[in-house]
Amino acid sequence: MTEETHSLASLTDAGLEALLRRAIRITVIFGILASLAVWKASGWRNAAMLATGAAISAASILEWQRLIRFINAKLDQKQAPRGAALAAIFFVLRLLVFAGAIYGSLKYLRGSVVALLCGLGLAVLATLWEAIRLLRN
Repeated sequence: MTEETHSLASLTDAGLEALLRRAIRITVIFGILASLAVWKASGWRNAAMLATGAAISAASILEWQRLIRFINAKLDQKQAPRGAALAAIFFVLRLLVFAGAIYGSLKYLRGSVVALLCGLGLAVLATLWEAIRLLRN
């Protein structure tokens, strides 16, 4: 009986970064397409809510990608990437900015909360999709 290394176990730092880049691309594309469909179906307010959620999702994946790069450099005993402290500060600031964006969109756009949640969920779905694709290979 031969033991095969599972594709998830052999995931390299470069592979993880590529996975997250594809997840960002999927999030942006589906965010735009879904926003256009929602705009046509139920108006610009709901489309703007979905687009806001999708933008937050894509930016969140990008921020996680930066944090993972920093953590991997620390784990590999390498020199921390330039701006590692700045990435950690921006991670906290991102939470505040995105909380403000969510609050502002709910207060001023007055669109559907469900559309906003669907946009926010795009990051999870895109990352899950890419992980499943990796597992199937």
